[in-house]
Amino acid sequence: MTSKQFNQIPLSVLDLAPITEGSTAEQSFKNSVELAQHVEKWGFNRFWLAEHHNMPGIASSATSVIIGHIAGATKSIRVGSGGIMLPNHATLVIAEQFGTLETLYPERIDLGLGRAPGSDQATSYALRRTLNMRVDDFPAQVEELQGYFEGGDESRVHAVPGEGLEIPIWLLGSSGFSAQLSAHKGLPFSFASHFAPDYTIPALNLYRDNFKPSRVLQEPYAMLGVNIIAADTDEEAQWLATSQQQQLLSIRSGRPSKLKPPIDNADEVWSAAELAAVDKSLESDATIIGGPDTVKRQLENFIEKTKADEVIVNAQIFDQKARLRSYEIVAEMMD
Repeated sequence: MTSKQFNQIPLSVLDLAPITEGSTAEQSFKNSVELAQHVEKWGFNRFWLAEHHNMPGIASSATSVIIGHIAGATKSIRVGSGGIMLPNHATLVIAEQFGTLETLYPERIDLGLGRAPGSDQATSYALRRTLNMRVDDFPAQVEELQGYFEGGDESRVHAVPGEGLEIPIWLLGSSGFSAQLSAHKGLPFSFASHFAPDYTIPALNLYRDNFKPSRVLQEPYAMLGVNIIAADTDEEAQWLATSQQQQLLSIRSGRPSKLKPPIDNADEVWSAAELAAVDKSLESDATIIGGPDTVKRQLENFIEKTKADEVIVNAQIFDQKARLRSYEIVAEMMD
């Protein structure tokens, strides 16, 4: 590699706070706390939570609230949003919320911003402060948010707390739009390789080729999302991965559900066409399923190919102990 060596790449966690079949949001939050404490001990760098709405299997809709809960239950790991979907919110409110979080947990809070609604169209209209708010307004919103953190005597509206605080802002994306905006503003960039793998390299090229140094960042810094389901054997990992496959199928069919337990025979649940569609969506360098040797080899190839500065790992695993073990395996291979 021309950049960092494999075992020098920081590892982070993307948690969707999954609600499993037969369980509740309350248990999901307990699981997220346990996971955050677990990965903190294993040396993970960040723990991010994603904003989604109207999704029965995802509990992190009130993202700022759960970030505070996780930060309060941990000691050193950075906690943040992966991300806050800014078009859903008034920028002043986000500045105040994250100003509060940074005040409570100094130098531990990240503010990742996205421009997608994180929901269906009806829900996005229900969330937005005005019905004419558009994702195209995202660059202006980012500028406005930065202005609240920078403050100044000439401002008529001040974010209290928030003004004057150095809260790292990341832009998130699954296409070239946020890559270009991150480059223009000199901000760190996180790309959703785990669900938009085909656009990873083009987006990274846009970001790196057009990057302009800023006060907060002198060189481009890209963190890439990866699905990793690791177990002690390839066979066990493939079995665990059927939960994620079922979730993808439910979303594709317009019937999102809670995270389901693994199944022994996918042919009994899906048609051949459905199975082929799900398999195709998971056939990428950014979805890694297997035992320790398989995962290490494929993750090393992914990092070599992308020159990622950091990797953020999503593990949609039904059983909590298996999810904790999956992150252990990933951490162990980086030693």
